[in-house]
Amino acid sequence: MSQQSSQQQSYTIWSPHDTVKDVADSLGISNTNDDVLRSLAMDVEYRILEIVEQAVKFKRHSKRSTLTTSDVAKALRVLNVEPLYGFEEGSAKNEPVKFNKLEGANGQTLYYLDDEEIDFEKLINTPLPEVPRLPTFTAHWLAVEGIQPAIPQNPNINELRLSQVPLQRGAIVSPLNETSVQTSLQTNVNEERQATANGPISTQVKPGAASEAKPLVKHVLSKELQIYFEKVASALTSKEEDINSQRMRAAALTSLKSDTGLHQLVPYFIQFIAEQITHHLEDLELLTTMLEMIYSLLSNQSVFLDPYIHSLMPSILTLLLAKRLGGNGSKNSSDDKIVDQQNKKEFLEKTNAVRDFASSLLDHVLKKFPKVHKSLKPRVTRTLLKTFLDINRSFGTYYGCVRGVSVLGNETIRFFLGNLQNWSKLVFEEYDRSQSEDSKSGKNLTDLEIKLLSTVIVSTLENLKSDLPSSYNPSGDFSEEDKTRLRERCGITVGNVILERDDAKTLYDAIFFGEL
Repeated sequence: MSQQSSQQQSYTIWSPHDTVKDVADSLGISNTNDDVLRSLAMDVEYRILEIVEQAVKFKRHSKRSTLTTSDVAKALRVLNVEPLYGFEEGSAKNEPVKFNKLEGANGQTLYYLDDEEIDFEKLINTPLPEVPRLPTFTAHWLAVEGIQPAIPQNPNINELRLSQVPLQRGAIVSPLNETSVQTSLQTNVNEERQATANGPISTQVKPGAASEAKPLVKHVLSKELQIYFEKVASALTSKEEDINSQRMRAAALTSLKSDTGLHQLVPYFIQFIAEQITHHLEDLELLTTMLEMIYSLLSNQSVFLDPYIHSLMPSILTLLLAKRLGGNGSKNSSDDKIVDQQNKKEFLEKTNAVRDFASSLLDHVLKKFPKVHKSLKPRVTRTLLKTFLDINRSFGTYYGCVRGVSVLGNETIRFFLGNLQNWSKLVFEEYDRSQSEDSKSGKNLTDLEIKLLSTVIVSTLENLKSDLPSSYNPSGDFSEEDKTRLRERCGITVGNVILERDDAKTLYDAIFFGEL
């Protein structure tokens, strides 16, 4: 009866007579009080519940549904208790911990770990593992503004070039030089012939020859894409003027504008455009075709051109700001010595048409990619401003610069307008008409070029009319003070062109509207 009452007074699942008493007997403690056993069992229960509670927290934070021995070990560490050694998540082979069952003499069931017996002498004679290195950190510049610095931590490109065969260099060599596609095509044909005649190429190893490790990945276009590239390039660069060549050229441009699956050829096309523009500035028809090719690529909805915009801009700006277009200085040009005024006017109209096309492409790029490249417009503005303020440029460069400014918006136009008076005085060489003719001999621009430049500048200033309010009505005539003010703002030459227009009063108000 006393034993039953003692068990009822115990508020723990740990039986003082079964668990704690057995542990005490195993430790040689025979005379134990029941109250001591009960208190000790309740304290053990409290400690175990505390450990289990902490272990469950680790399990929940780990997003697991199973409690593991690592959770218990972490809980012991948090509670500042020495962990139980030997109870790991698993063995070296990621096997679960196995417990063996043993039936005791009094009918009790015991569980124990089947530990592997290790020879102590063998353990002592086992060599120690290598001492791990201390963790260290260092930093170096992999690239600075896209340029790889020549430091020991970076690979030496010259050594890589010398150690690899040109066909195996991959991205180290420019993907498109003058004969890259033709060379790869010819190489593939030769390899196929050799493989057909002598078996697979990879098995032909000469005795005594050093084996050469070939890269696993090679950036090689498929034969279909190589043939497509050659067909498009030959169609766009053809000098023939028959109907068949014109149809092939139109078909090639249409294909670039609408076909899908051209992603691999985009860098090759951009390199091809840059090479053609660089080496054929005297061919206006070819330059116009290259601009049409750029427009076709920009209009293709299936091609992702965002990473290549900065590569396309040099080609567009070259045709916009080039010093000479259409054969000036070329041996094959018949326009080097233009005597007739009409012929020179027609020649300037052709070159100006190419620059107008380039300015429209610039406008298209700036409107299509405004958010992807936020620094694109400021960089173009900086380039045009630097070109505009250089007084030693040619007529074509100034014309393209003004055409480029016209597509950048009214804010940029007003910014360039602030430098127009000084620019006109230096470039147009505006002087007092009473001076002698000897002072005019150093004029860089002809009268025709000055007239064309003045006209395109005034047409650019016409964009400022959009800043006028919708209720604006021109009123009043020009006074001498207004004419003087206009010439002081725009220069004598441009001011006189504005005064000859029918909408001179409206254009005058538009120019000075931003200053009100």
